Amino acid sequence: MLLFGCDFSCAPTSRKPIVVASGSESRAGALVLEGLQRFTTLDAWADWLRTQPEWIGGFDFPFGLPRELVEHLRWPTEWNALIAHYASLSRSDIRATFAAFCAARPVGGKFAHRATDAPAGSSPSMKWVNPPVAFMLHAGVPPLLAAGASLPGLHTGGTRNRVALEAYPGLLARELIGRRSYKSDELAKHTPERLAARSDLLAALEAGASRLGLQLLLSGAQRAELLGDARGDHVDAVLCLVQAAWSAQRASTPGPGYGLPEQFDPLEGWIVTA
Repeated sequence: MLLFGCDFSCAPTSRKPIVVASGSESRAGALVLEGLQRFTTLDAWADWLRTQPEWIGGFDFPFGLPRELVEHLRWPTEWNALIAHYASLSRSDIRATFAAFCAARPVGGKFAHRATDAPAGSSPSMKWVNPPVAFMLHAGVPPLLAAGASLPGLHTGGTRNRVALEAYPGLLARELIGRRSYKSDELAKHTPERLAARSDLLAALEAGASRLGLQLLLSGAQRAELLGDARGDHVDAVLCLVQAAWSAQRASTPGPGYGLPEQFDPLEGWIVTA
């Protein structure tokens, strides 16, 4: 069974690709990083998902929208119907609809949140900028369904051999190095301080220092590549891989399995390890 973490971009390019970190569990129970792949188009990434026979993946984009938002807009309140409706909209439609929703709300409460946002510390999935997670959901979830993936607690119509889980690298990173910044897309912010933060983050992962109890095994070349990843895309994919591996160990837990809560909103979804 292939394990991987995916750092996603809703508009991938050679400069900002989708990055997939693949791994496997060693005999001693550690997590071995086996490789890093980059996809510069959504189609190439979607094709790869369809061609891998068995996988459990942690994806850094939301799988659902806040129930409060969905009910206010009178959109379908069943997950599959909601995703079909959402996929039919253009990004400009989404931006205009969500902007109008926020404009009618008071300062400090512009966005609706999912229940998982508070424990995960994640951005609301309706944000269309900084980061554009609403567009990431729009671009990312349909290819998961087209690949026949099962999304535990949300969509069980896919194959059991392909399991998609919502991951969030910031949750694990904050546990290990606090709120220190370890990445930036801006060249001017590729500072020694962020390099030091990446070094400490990787050291903590290699030591198995998180509550997830997984020790990450890296080669010297892999460690150097991740340290040099000032944008953080490869590091984030590795963090998602660790979350996916933790979930894979708990595939048979009660409820939807994979270490997810026994009950969560089947419209909104949940971030693993939150």
